[in-house]
Amino acid sequence: MSHFSNIKTQIRNLDSLEAALTDLEVTWKAGPQQVRGYRGQTRTAEVVIEQDNGYDIGFSSNGQEYELVADLQFWQQAWSVDRFLNKVTQRYAYHTVVRETSHQGFQIAEQQQNQDGSIRLVVQRWSS
Repeated sequence: MSHFSNIKTQIRNLDSLEAALTDLEVTWKAGPQQVRGYRGQTRTAEVVIEQDNGYDIGFSSNGQEYELVADLQFWQQAWSVDRFLNKVTQRYAYHTVVRETSHQGFQIAEQQQNQDGSIRLVVQRWSS
């Protein structure tokens, strides 16, 4: 019986996911690589976060989005699973907004990190 859990996310862009993990100072490896689990079980993932205990965390595409794949019994991160996903999702959203607005000709005019953890972005585009 598999011990792996797949947790759905709204993460669809691999570049933004990788940038988010880097922002959070999470050491990750690009895949496809194997996520190690209970009793030598493995799953393939596009992003793998190795843990010291020999059980990995990964993000694997289901064709629409990247799911978090891990044996949650062996979770060994500084944050809980929910807190980890919240932090990754916030940084992912930031990179997605910056990327998409840049494609539309906008630039960041102002950026502010609020005390509640939210980020305020002001973008602008010069027209001729």
